[in-house]
Amino acid sequence: MPSIPAPLKIRDYRAFWVARFFATVAGMMMVVVIGWQVYDIARESMSRDDAAFLLGMIGLAQFLPLFCLALVVGVIADRVDRRYIARAAVALEIGCAGVLGWLALAGDMPMLALFVVAALLGVGRAFQGPSMAALAPNLVPRELLPQAIALNSISWQTGAVLGPPLGAFLYAVSPATPYVVAAILFALTFICLIIIRPVPRPAPSVLTPWRSLVEGIAYVRHNKVLLGAISLDLFAVLLGGATAMLPVYARDVLHVGVEGLGPLRAAPSAGAVVMAVLLASRPLRRHVGPVMFGSVALFGLATIVFGLSTSYPLSLAALAVLGAADAISVFVRGSLIQLHTPDDMRGRVSSVSGLFISASNELGELESGLAARYIGAVPGVVIGGVGAIIVTVLWAWRFPQLRNADRFDQQKPT
Repeated sequence: MPSIPAPLKIRDYRAFWVARFFATVAGMMMVVVIGWQVYDIARESMSRDDAAFLLGMIGLAQFLPLFCLALVVGVIADRVDRRYIARAAVALEIGCAGVLGWLALAGDMPMLALFVVAALLGVGRAFQGPSMAALAPNLVPRELLPQAIALNSISWQTGAVLGPPLGAFLYAVSPATPYVVAAILFALTFICLIIIRPVPRPAPSVLTPWRSLVEGIAYVRHNKVLLGAISLDLFAVLLGGATAMLPVYARDVLHVGVEGLGPLRAAPSAGAVVMAVLLASRPLRRHVGPVMFGSVALFGLATIVFGLSTSYPLSLAALAVLGAADAISVFVRGSLIQLHTPDDMRGRVSSVSGLFISASNELGELESGLAARYIGAVPGVVIGGVGAIIVTVLWAWRFPQLRNADRFDQQKPT
């Protein structure tokens, strides 16, 4: 009988892990349902490509609050109890789910409400991401951190597998049901965060908040391994973001409807869960740089296959491979960030990383929406996959320190 992973034997880390799982299921339910509703409402009066453009605008609505707040929140996460910040963010998400649930029960879902809630969810994520990323390393000993990072990925990816099909199924029951269930799951997340006991905090910074912010950005800029890893993810996912177009593929390319959209949205996470389990049981120890570049190139190739596919099973398989490749990249990047960053800077560095990740995801949706409007949804996805491969080659040339990185512990926090 397999033993329980060492990090999960720690009470506070278990509460953190469960909180992350519940929050991910709820968040992914809302993402898939909001995306479907935006596209479905728009298709009543617009062409396919024009409606796809609005999916990109939803991504922009989520990104703008993140762009404005993420770096500032990183400074706050290094000065204020990280548990309080995460709890406040989850409380906002409970409110967002409750509002959409109430509107759906009333039978009136304005397009504007979907955009406003998407922006508020961006605010919540801006606070929740850096605070929880900086909190996790405080809950386990340093030697268990790579395994805890892999377990974090399992928690997130498992939630991301369950959330989309659950959201689609509940939406088929009634448009209000997924939002009500999401509100309940966010409430359970809040309870789990309440359970976590006080954690060690770095000594208060003597720097001004602005100087602290500049210092965090400078640390990333001068550490070429971190800069290369974070920016590689930014540009590869920015160009290869096929998931934004999933409502288009579900309704108008593969013709599987909202019932087929859930599995499509879950497929990348299903592949990522399998890979995360492998990484948790057999952590990557050597050739971390080359493995990361290989995984990003595979991500681009899988995006191309998905973009060209008109077969539902092939599309699911391509998305699963895409997710598995992305999981490797996430594991390597997350381990490098946490192991190479001093604790008193983790909030700021995590916020820089979070801003890059959010830019890749939400601006990737905007890029996909613009590409769909001007060249079509399918060509836009395919060209994006090609672009991700090109970025991989350019970054391997531009960042030799990352390309040649062999072990996670070659560098130490200073």
